[in-house]
Formats: sequence, C-alpha cells, structure tokens
Amino acid sequence: MKANNLRNLINWLMKHLTNTHFEGVENIPTDGGLLVATNHLSRMDIPVLFLIPNRPEMTALVTTKYLKHPLIRWFIVSAKGIWLDRDTADFGAFRSAVQALEQGKALGISPEGTRSKTGLLQEGKPGTALLALRAHVPIIPVAITGTQGSFKKAITFQRPSITASFGPVISAPILERGNREAQLQSLTDEIMCQIASMLPKGTRGFYENHPRLLEILAQRELTTKASAA
Repeated sequence: MKANNLRNLINWLMKHLTNTHFEGVENIPTDGGLLVATNHLSRMDIPVLFLIPNRPEMTALVTTKYLKHPLIRWFIVSAKGIWLDRDTADFGAFRSAVQALEQGKALGISPEGTRSKTGLLQEGKPGTALLALRAHVPIIPVAITGTQGSFKKAITFQRPSITASFGPVISAPILERGNREAQLQSLTDEIMCQIASMLPKGTRGFYENHPRLLEILAQRELTTKASAA
C-alpha cells in the first residue's frame, strides 16, 4: 500500500473510531528534517504520530518487538518505518534514521525507549539527542494523552479521546568541544521536560519535580498572566 493511501486509511479509522485532537499545530515546521519526540503510552501512539498535521512524509523508529504483531508490522512496513533493535547497538537503524532526516523527513521517536506500563513519564535516554546532533535537525516535543487502553475502546466503538500536544521547537543542537555527555544529558532533559510540561500533573513521572520542568511551568504561567492582563 502506498504511503498516501495508508495515511488516508488511518485518518479515516481514527476519525470514526476515536476523538483525536491536535494542539499546537502551529509549532510544527512544515518542511526539512525534524525529530518528533514523544512520550509512549500505547501501541495506538504509532498511528497518532503518522497523522501529524503538515508532515505527510512522516516516518518513525519502531522497536522490533512489534514485529510479533501482524497488524502493527503491516502498518509499519507500509509506512516505511525504521525497525530498531533496542537490545543491541543498532547502528543500521541509526544510519537509516540519519538518512531519512537528511532527506527532509519528519521522524517520530520515543526518548523513553519503551512503552510506559504505569502511564507515568519515564527517564529519557540520550539516543534522541545524539540523533539530533548527528543529523543537525530541530526537535519538536509531543505529549500524547488518552491512548492507554484506547485500542480496546476503539474496536468496541467507545471512541476514546486522544490528544497530541506540540510544544515549541528545540533548535538543531551543535555539539561543542568539552563535556559531550553533559551536553547530551542537558538536551535530553530539555526534550523530556518540554514533554512533561504538556502532560497532566501526576503523570510526569521521573520529571515531576525536575528543576527545568518547574522553570518551564513558571515561565508559562507568567506568559499566561501577561496575556490576560
């Protein structure tokens, strides 16, 4: 199946089986390589990512564990997703991801590395930051809510409410000489805290009291008050 036809099919299914909303769409760059960094709650996150507005060429890094699920495997293959073996140093997947970004594609990735079984945001791994540095592309943080248990609701016509919120773009990073690990950690924290800031209180998990998250929330509150004045 062609990518456009697949997108149309998924769009039709999501429209009729879920109530899916996108917020902060104006933050999404419309062209050029882009890393789309999201939290990961459910298998339903994958089709939500592929429906991101303004980026019909969307692809994603997807763990090979989903090869065991025929429907998801068919979907990822049809969407030309990139399989990633998280149990090894998968340099092939990394090279394919860099190539896709250099070709100007938007690439979805979960910095947590695996689906959260508790619904709480997990600690981010440095792979997303490293990929952004290698391909020299910006990152847009995305917070997805409502996908936990949504697949079962969707197939029983209960129409789960799903929201994908897009935060401000994080500029393409440049690795400076010095402490490489500290720079990767700082960028990873920025990505994760931006995601956490768009999640409901009580679901921010590892980042609930992170200093950078508290700073982002305080800045947002000040901006809101200034706009209301």
